[in-house]
Amino acid sequence: MKLRVETEVRPTESREKVETAVRKIFPTVTLDLVGNSLMGESVGAEAISRFRQLLRQQGILDAARSVMFANKSDNSTKLLLNKQVAFVGRVSFTDGESPLGPIVVTLEAQDVEILIDYLAPRTHEGKPIKELTTLEI
Repeated sequence: MKLRVETEVRPTESREKVETAVRKIFPTVTLDLVGNSLMGESVGAEAISRFRQLLRQQGILDAARSVMFANKSDNSTKLLLNKQVAFVGRVSFTDGESPLGPIVVTLEAQDVEILIDYLAPRTHEGKPIKELTTLEI
């Protein structure tokens, strides 16, 4: 499993605050400034554990699952997260229409559908039907 994160640091933004926004969702990713964008990659389930936890805490498994399947391509899926909401440690999906630009998250796996099931399993009345373990992804 591979995580790739990219977000633009606009001239009106502080690099540190943008980095904080990303780390509140993906605390283990190593970020580098490339041009005017922060970019980072990480591998393994630990890289997405906080994101997975937030989806459950916020009760947005169905929405997350829907977004990930809608943006699935071959062995990856792409998500756009609201940068301002991430700064306060919450997950909010966007279609890219946010004043400061999105945090672009790409998740790759040999079987991306299993990865999606791990992050956002099917639910019944808002509760996961079957939780996958890190060994299954």
